[in-house]
Amino acid sequence: MYIIIVGLGGIGRSLTALAVEHGNNVVIIDRDEQRAGEMLEHYDVLAITGNATDKSILEDAGIDRADALVATTSDDSVNLMTCWLAKRFKVPIVVSIVNQKEHSDLFKEVGVKISENPDELVANRLYYWAKNPQLQQLASIPGGTIFEVVAEKGAPIVDHEIRELKVKDFVFIAIRRAGGELIIPSGTVKIRPGDTITVFTKKEAENDCLELLNRQLRKSPE
Repeated sequence: MYIIIVGLGGIGRSLTALAVEHGNNVVIIDRDEQRAGEMLEHYDVLAITGNATDKSILEDAGIDRADALVATTSDDSVNLMTCWLAKRFKVPIVVSIVNQKEHSDLFKEVGVKISENPDELVANRLYYWAKNPQLQQLASIPGGTIFEVVAEKGAPIVDHEIRELKVKDFVFIAIRRAGGELIIPSGTVKIRPGDTITVFTKKEAENDCLELLNRQLRKSPE
């Protein structure tokens, strides 16, 4: 792919490294000449210094032949304008981070795929791990979250059937048992100690789901 990456903050730098690692042709754009130069020292990319909202800068970057453009700056107005221009140039894939949730609809109106506030996503994941050490978030998708949780020995639901749970707005997708056995769960499957359960929950019910599973899958303190 021919990819244009706008912004060389932490996300932009990491994305550049990933794109190069996978053999893509990468062009990076940033206002800071020093940051662009530092990337050239480590990666085989084309670096352009300037404002990506300037049509001529995008043309220098080869926007007319780009397969994808990803905007990663901390300024939503820059990201939005850059994406709008990319759409005008008919770039097939246009993606952006959105730093403030209230701007999300503007990006969607332009037809941009978005990743909402990356700092908030990281913070949420860290909070999950701090509150639920036996939980591993796998993915955040539109409308919901997929995560794994481990059933502890002595927990209330252990050795009971799944149907005994008061399930609401979440579903068990799979159960992985010691030894690697994978089970597609039904209501009559019994939860065993050490089961790793993959769960999908609706976004609006996430907290209620976690509280319920914590009560049922964790051993009560002595």
